[in-house]
Amino acid sequence: MKNTLKYIILAAAVVFGAASCEKFLDRPSEDSYTTADFYKNDAQVEQGINYLYNSPWYDIIRFYIYGSETMCGNVYQGQNAYSTLTVNGTDQDLKNMAYSLWAVNAQCNTVINNIRNAETTASEAVKNRCIGEALAWKAMTYFFLVRTFGDVPIIHDNTETIKEASYNEVYKVQKADVYEYIILTLEKAMELLPKNAYIGKLNRIDYYAAEALLAKVYLTKAGVEGSLSSGDLAAAARYAKDVIDNSGRTLTPKYSDIFRMTPDKFQQTGEELFTWHWQCKQEAWTSQNSIQCDVGLVGFDENGNLWGDWKGPSIDLQEAFGVSATDDPTKRANLDDRRQATMMLFGDQYDYFWTDMGGFDFYRFFYDDSYAPGGLTANASNKSFGCATGANYCKHLYGDVADHVAAFGYPSFGMYNQLPTHILRLGDIYLVYAEAAFLTGNTSDALLYVNKIRERAHAEPLASVTYEDIWKERRLELALEGDRWYDYVRRSYYDVNACIADLKAQHRSLWAGDLNGVYKNFVTDAQGNYVGPGAHEWDASAITYDPSEDLTDVKPSMFTIPFPTEDVVMNPNVASTAEAVHVDVRETYSYDF
Repeated sequence: MKNTLKYIILAAAVVFGAASCEKFLDRPSEDSYTTADFYKNDAQVEQGINYLYNSPWYDIIRFYIYGSETMCGNVYQGQNAYSTLTVNGTDQDLKNMAYSLWAVNAQCNTVINNIRNAETTASEAVKNRCIGEALAWKAMTYFFLVRTFGDVPIIHDNTETIKEASYNEVYKVQKADVYEYIILTLEKAMELLPKNAYIGKLNRIDYYAAEALLAKVYLTKAGVEGSLSSGDLAAAARYAKDVIDNSGRTLTPKYSDIFRMTPDKFQQTGEELFTWHWQCKQEAWTSQNSIQCDVGLVGFDENGNLWGDWKGPSIDLQEAFGVSATDDPTKRANLDDRRQATMMLFGDQYDYFWTDMGGFDFYRFFYDDSYAPGGLTANASNKSFGCATGANYCKHLYGDVADHVAAFGYPSFGMYNQLPTHILRLGDIYLVYAEAAFLTGNTSDALLYVNKIRERAHAEPLASVTYEDIWKERRLELALEGDRWYDYVRRSYYDVNACIADLKAQHRSLWAGDLNGVYKNFVTDAQGNYVGPGAHEWDASAITYDPSEDLTDVKPSMFTIPFPTEDVVMNPNVASTAEAVHVDVRETYSYDF
């Protein structure tokens, strides 16, 4: 079998090719240049970095959107290795994710060397900025790696590793040292990146984006030695507050707009910090967003490539928002704008989906045969309601083809759309600051910034704040954004028992009883014709919670996922039982440019 890590190191020079729908996404075609005749001017240097915003990340998506969100208890997809926290090195989504991360690291290293070594007329400012962007993406890559696998090798320069032929001899480096390496990398990125460069444009990484990641890294690193470091917490608070105060960025006023396609919804405020900017062009496989295919309901768009009905937000996540799929939807209390922007429940309506149809109606979608874009019949009345938790994804959906055309001027198709995916944004940094402030004794600022987040969501402000309030607020703000499992990982460094207790207390299972029958009865007459809500009295008495898939056995080791099996076979130094080495990062590695 292929040794993933070795393969990625050796494949470092590959540049994914394709033209783009947007200038921002333009990058050189693989078969039309070599490094000797590219990177000749400012435009080519910029094109040489653009693909780092999409293609190499593509294979992380299913782990990001399902694996991590299932492990943390936000998503239900039946009982499997993710729901039971028993993922092993043979899991395909795990292998794809590892492949993707090592690919990003390799591509970042290669692009940096290409820019530095090219004979070019490009300005120093452009070269520095693009190298800084690549370093920031490299830091993000290692941030994913260390939180997923724990101790990991550091591949500082693929060229050197290839020259030494040491790819099957690399050792895992201790987590604390990996975090120090991430910090070193971000410090260099910030040295090279401009400030306030991209607000209001198709945003790229600038100084403050890198600083925001640095704040989150320090918050995570704070507990890695088994107890919280006051110095790391102070650094997390300092860097986060600088981003909040001086970056020029503000929270997007309407929470749901963060996840919409129209650029002025979020780019004018600069809330996005690190974002996968996808493109929509058929010959550019891996540069497109295909998440809607994985999470969308069959029939939600006309393209016929959706299969997400049976997986969806968990009952526990619903309860965290204060709602239940068993509630009468006409009397449901929506206490927080983030709930409906995160998950669809029976009865929800959306004015930003199916805009050509006057909006999306989640009553009619399942039980009105005449209601679907393009005359689809996938949602005919004999179709059972989707996920067994009674909820489906809303985040990561773009809508139908007309919605895509309205936003971008061209259609989506098949598994291709251009909805951006935010992986670090300002709302997260508000909560990073709140947590770091709380843990260093500044409870007044912690309360202030938690309430700023809640105010945006029209949620009731808190009168006082506890650590558990902040812990929950992070879940509500960032649900289904691939972050929550990593909150458990970092907390497990210093308080694993709390994490275990939290996971074991979750309602991670499904509803027993005829959920579909309850819903259908509520909106159809005796002949099965859709007449709207209230056709019969709401009666969910037949629906009960089935606890059979709840967690009963959680061990500290479960917060670290093993490397892919083929990597371990080729290099036993990365096995779970292999000892990691200590590296003096500042003495061993440098970015001397």
